[in-house]
Amino acid sequence: MFAYYFNLALRSFRRNKVLTALMVLAVALGIGASMTTLTVFHILSGNPIPAKSDKLFYVQMDPRPMAGYKPGGDPLDQMTRFDAETLLRDKRADRQAVMSAGNVAIEPDTPGLTPFVLEARFTSADFFPMFDVPVVQGRAWTGEDDAARARVVLLSSALAQKLFGNADPTGRTLQLGKTAFRVIGVVGDWNPNPRFYDLTNGRYNGEPEEIYVPFSTSRDLHWGSTGNMNCWGDGDDKDPEGATGPNQPCAWLQYWAQLDTPQKVADYRAYLTNYSDRQHAAGRFQRPTNVRLSDVMTWLDFNQVVPSDVRLQAWLALGFLGVCLLNTVGLLLAKFLRRGGEVGVRRALGATRRDIFLQCLIEAGTVGLAGGVLGLGLATLGLWAVRHQPTDYADLAHLDLPMLLATFVLAIVSSLIAGVLPAWRAMQVTPAIQLKTQ
Repeated sequence: MFAYYFNLALRSFRRNKVLTALMVLAVALGIGASMTTLTVFHILSGNPIPAKSDKLFYVQMDPRPMAGYKPGGDPLDQMTRFDAETLLRDKRADRQAVMSAGNVAIEPDTPGLTPFVLEARFTSADFFPMFDVPVVQGRAWTGEDDAARARVVLLSSALAQKLFGNADPTGRTLQLGKTAFRVIGVVGDWNPNPRFYDLTNGRYNGEPEEIYVPFSTSRDLHWGSTGNMNCWGDGDDKDPEGATGPNQPCAWLQYWAQLDTPQKVADYRAYLTNYSDRQHAAGRFQRPTNVRLSDVMTWLDFNQVVPSDVRLQAWLALGFLGVCLLNTVGLLLAKFLRRGGEVGVRRALGATRRDIFLQCLIEAGTVGLAGGVLGLGLATLGLWAVRHQPTDYADLAHLDLPMLLATFVLAIVSSLIAGVLPAWRAMQVTPAIQLKTQ
């Protein structure tokens, strides 16, 4: 029955080419605009680490002085080095990691390669198991390496290939700045988007990070950092590390804790509250205790990672799809009602109203399928245009398999909804009246 009605729909298309073309074009324009914006929204609002997003928590507290204090305000986005290193030593979470980013000069021994600079991640040992970072060769460093401020480094597979070719890079020596490091591992494909673990260095990774160094080692070498830094009060002008010194009143570090159960979350929040109270009693903190634990998706929502203009564009595109479907309803009504005589004959020969309704719906769905194919091409063109926009997420604007399937589902469902009223009007045709008018 479906194949028969589908064949009738194709015959109808050939009899009414202009009308059919207008309907397909209307659906395609709506689908193309909608899928372009919905694909961008889908990419930007996705869960970057779905297996652990409810177990990883971003830690915030407020060590600032009372100047500028407003009751109910948010704590600082980042932590001071003193607080981060204290929490790291206490090890009250299942896992914990402190981190920042910085630029590192690489001086390769490979003939033909000149020195170049890459952005590195300075972090602690738990970073790799916490965020499921794949170490495909060698190993990650350990807590003992952190404590020893070891000169060890992990490379991305792309950087390892560039520096050492197909040879095993583990155990090789790499010159970072003026210091020799031992390569102990290679990181495979890992490029979460949004870059939830550090939103201060860009919210989306066009290119993955390629080099990882222990945080303690980076401090031992007095390497600078990139990203936001919030300072207050009078610091120690004689500190050789400047604003990144251990006792400076500057917040510039990201701190994450892995807490596997709700009870551990409650216990850790109590620990942070107690820690903040003790710092307040010691005179380091002046503002009332204000600590916060945010899981991954809460942290992304708090930072409004999805730009407001992307949300607005998605709603506008869906509104445009609605306008296109209204036009399609009108065109389908005109088409089906012009076929009153044909419907009357079919009803006189025994077709039920249900048969007429089903035939018209399948014809509307076929229009949607054709509109989906054309709309897919328009969405591809729209995403190409997005990739040429000066935004940090431009490189990510690609149609993946779920959105490809969603394109056709949305096109067919939309056209079926648009076809309900015209199909209902067509099945109301009275055979006797239609036959008398022929």
